Amino acid sequence: MQKGFFHSLTFRLSVLLILTVAAACFAMRQEWGVAAFLAIVWLIALQAVRKLFRRHAEKITLMFDAIDNTDYAFKFATEGHFSHDRTVNHSLNRITQIFLQAKADAVQKEKYYELIINSISTGILVIDDKGYVFQTNNATLRMLGLPVFSHVKQLERVDRKLETLITHIRPGDKHQISLANERETVSLSIRVSGMTLHGKYVRIVVINDIRSELEEKEIESWIRLTRVLTHEIMNAITPITSLSQTLLALHGNASEEIRNGLDVICSTGKGLISFVDSYRKFTHIPAPKPSLFYVRKFIERMVQLATLQNPYPNITVAIDVSPDDLILHADENLIGQVMLNLLKNAMQAIGHEQDDGHIDLTACCNKTESVIIEVSNNGPAIPPDEAEHIFVPFFTTREGGSGIGLSIARQIMQLSGGSITLKNTPHGKKTVFVLAFP
Repeated sequence: MQKGFFHSLTFRLSVLLILTVAAACFAMRQEWGVAAFLAIVWLIALQAVRKLFRRHAEKITLMFDAIDNTDYAFKFATEGHFSHDRTVNHSLNRITQIFLQAKADAVQKEKYYELIINSISTGILVIDDKGYVFQTNNATLRMLGLPVFSHVKQLERVDRKLETLITHIRPGDKHQISLANERETVSLSIRVSGMTLHGKYVRIVVINDIRSELEEKEIESWIRLTRVLTHEIMNAITPITSLSQTLLALHGNASEEIRNGLDVICSTGKGLISFVDSYRKFTHIPAPKPSLFYVRKFIERMVQLATLQNPYPNITVAIDVSPDDLILHADENLIGQVMLNLLKNAMQAIGHEQDDGHIDLTACCNKTESVIIEVSNNGPAIPPDEAEHIFVPFFTTREGGSGIGLSIARQIMQLSGGSITLKNTPHGKKTVFVLAFP
């Protein structure tokens, strides 16, 4: 303890003060020899104090260098030193631990915020003016179909127009763009804001897939139009049909030409009423009543019904469900209508003439725990110019088709909280419809 005290800063400063007072006293008494000797001792003591301060300054510099190099394991020894050194070393070690804890808290918060942005469906992209990507989330990668995204130039492989848009878009701008990836066609809404991050100006690009919103508005418009048309047509045809039936009953002795004419009017009116009534299904889909059911048993039953209604001996159907006990929560009856329509369309697309007709039905659970069901066939692929319109009500290329099957399927999937899309396949070798149930 005594040795530690003699080396302490307090003792050395006390010695300096005493020497200063003593040297001043002897100088006032003109005892220059003693005063000179005390002055020399004072300089030696001052040098010892400066040495002590320099040693502590070196420790502080060493500590900040270690922190600057993210070396938080660095520590000063607190054993085998004088008490003042132990106090200083302990204090410096505490400062290091405070920095270490602050860094750990920052890393934890960063992981927390990263988990949040990766769990949302909105795409977030942070880029600088040179096009380098600072941060992105899973939704952005999923929408763009990229496994890794580090620079805007990578968007050339997705869509050149999108690459140009992201490169030149500025804060406050709002744009919409449609692009086709290897799975489907998506409609994106893009908005931008700006900020300074770590001394560098960056743009925050927010990307939303608005396909479902656009489809919902489109379906609502078609429903309103269909209701108006069916209402007006029914109001016009029903009296004509009823009147022709009445005239036939009242004038049984009329000429054969008149009776034939009335009969044609009556039968045509009934046919139109039946035709219009079929379109009413598009505007009167019941609200889903979801329940849990096994996907494999459901698909097997749908295949059995479809093959009974549409016998095609030249077509084989393969079912692959993983896991085997996969369960879906949806309205089984409504989804059954969708599946039967897809199976019927697939069989009719292959036809009777193709010897190796094949329909594949696959179901699985993806990374986001959504149930995905794919219905594919090796019949003639749908041409790109027709693929854009297949979900539009009343659009059909098949003779005698009503053009409402797929539009009803899309409406059912939307009411069920899911989606139906036509998957883009390499070289268009097959037709694949994808049902997704979040």
